[in-house]
Amino acid sequence: MRISSIISNYIRYGVLGDKVRLEASSVCQLRCPECPQGVGDMGVIGKGYLKFKDFKGFVERFPGFKRIELSNYGEIFLNPELLEIIRYAFEKGVILTAENGVNLNTVSDEMLEALVKYRFRSMYVSLDGASAATYKIYRVNGDFDKVIGNIRKINEFKKKYGSEYPALTWQFIVYGHNEHDIPLAREMARTLGMSFRPKLNAHPEYSPVKNKEFVRKEIGYASREEYEGKTSSMYKFPCYQLWFSPMINWDGKLLGCCLNEWGDLGNVFESGLRECVKGKKYVRMKQVLMGRIEPDPASPCLKCAVFPKVRKFVGGGWWPEFRFVRQLVEGKIRGMAHGAGSLPAGKAGRGRG
Repeated sequence: MRISSIISNYIRYGVLGDKVRLEASSVCQLRCPECPQGVGDMGVIGKGYLKFKDFKGFVERFPGFKRIELSNYGEIFLNPELLEIIRYAFEKGVILTAENGVNLNTVSDEMLEALVKYRFRSMYVSLDGASAATYKIYRVNGDFDKVIGNIRKINEFKKKYGSEYPALTWQFIVYGHNEHDIPLAREMARTLGMSFRPKLNAHPEYSPVKNKEFVRKEIGYASREEYEGKTSSMYKFPCYQLWFSPMINWDGKLLGCCLNEWGDLGNVFESGLRECVKGKKYVRMKQVLMGRIEPDPASPCLKCAVFPKVRKFVGGGWWPEFRFVRQLVEGKIRGMAHGAGSLPAGKAGRGRG
């Protein structure tokens, strides 16, 4: 992206870059034990899906954003208007991704073809196991064989259209019950033309790693805490999203980051992106993260498991915003946009895949 575009979007909307996160669906058919979907607590997220008219309106109203991430709390393919969204994005030159993850259990052949035909850019498929027996332990209600079958269908369509898109990644959260499957899953991903992305569990109290030496050998570290202790940097720093790729809920609520399920910062569909990003709530959250002010009792940050680590790794003090952002860009505050060191970044929320 050109520097002029970055500056333009920052002046117009307060966002450094051309990317936003706009959840396509907060509904999911799986009931994973550590996910809000599994425990039935969705907080301010609620349950629903992004309407085509709202997506179209967003693209028309804010043409400076050419990359949109569609996944967060739910399964994007449960959105009945997703095909229209994908087609329209392609026509307008907007790049779509689903890199937080999809479970790929419930999807039509028409949709699978559309992903290729309309050049959906990248998709992370949540597969925490290399067999049906292992996969279903965490992905409750999921069908491993169906997911693998859908991946093969996508590959067939990619051959038909001579396309490399969507780029597929096998996303594997490491647990004690599936750690033995890491080598086989990596090999299966290779044969399916997928990248392999191991992800350390955010909640080690659930099915903790058993053979730490084996896991270290396979992916470098046996836990997020171990990674952070050895590297002196955060495994994941989703707070950067407030500057670079703000999270917008399916109904327009501005959440700021992908972990916020506790309070919204305005409604983009109703008030506009600039008005929300430059609003008092959003600016205050940025100041809290930079250590410039203390959070008030209503701040969503206080309820986030990442926040105490932010204070440890980022530090306090009255940092000018340009210095903080510069450190983000230079990667001095690691564990952000492109992963954390030798490990791909994982979410620090409540077990979403």
